[in-house]
Amino acid sequence: MRTVSHHGRDTAYEYHDRGGDGAPTLCVHGSGGSRGVWKAQARMADERPVVALDLSGHGDSDDIDADAGFSTLSAYADDVLAVAEETGSRVLVGNSLGGAVALHIALYREFEPEALVLAGTGARLAVLEDLLAWLAEEFERAVEFLHEPEHLFYDADDELVALSRESMESCGRAVVERDFKSCHAFDVRGELDRIDAPALAVYGEYDRLTPPQYHEYLAEEIPDCELATIDDAAHLAMLERPEAFNDAVSRFLDR
Repeated sequence: MRTVSHHGRDTAYEYHDRGGDGAPTLCVHGSGGSRGVWKAQARMADERPVVALDLSGHGDSDDIDADAGFSTLSAYADDVLAVAEETGSRVLVGNSLGGAVALHIALYREFEPEALVLAGTGARLAVLEDLLAWLAEEFERAVEFLHEPEHLFYDADDELVALSRESMESCGRAVVERDFKSCHAFDVRGELDRIDAPALAVYGEYDRLTPPQYHEYLAEEIPDCELATIDDAAHLAMLERPEAFNDAVSRFLDR
């Protein structure tokens, strides 16, 4: 683990380099996650360096004092840009909330990514009202709901489910609620035609949190965007079906 200091806080990240000469790739986790969800993507470091960070308040990174919504997304974007500058990363890979952060950067910041991988995400990330209520009042019920079949996972090993649950519980209710409320406020529909970078919209076949039509919309609205499906996976396809996910990302980046 390494850290970078910025805006009065430290952001933790991991850097994997096995001699690949491709552009460094920076992976951004989703709500209640951590850099650990990208553990299988370290295998791509034979082709290009792979970096994974903990957003503020997650994993080993310092927290922020920010309202849910644009302020939180902006702070998370600062985390990503600080690590990108430190590591020379020019490709952003974002899952769910992390995809919203990547889109926020591409649309509103001066940083120009060489490519975007948008996994299990969308231009609008509405959250069920029941889930928002549980996050505010019944955190364990919210965690249980998210780990039901076809939400975060389709048919994952118990070890992977435990990893995801532990990450959420470690973040705590306030951070996870802030994440989901920030997703709920996110909406960049009508702005995607301003994205210049080539993009890949990749989703798990059985993902009900961000279903296929979210990604089809990205592919239709972003000027240069490909679409890829990961079979037998749900929202966390990079964890559940890492070989297929890595192959899809590598094929896209190789071009």
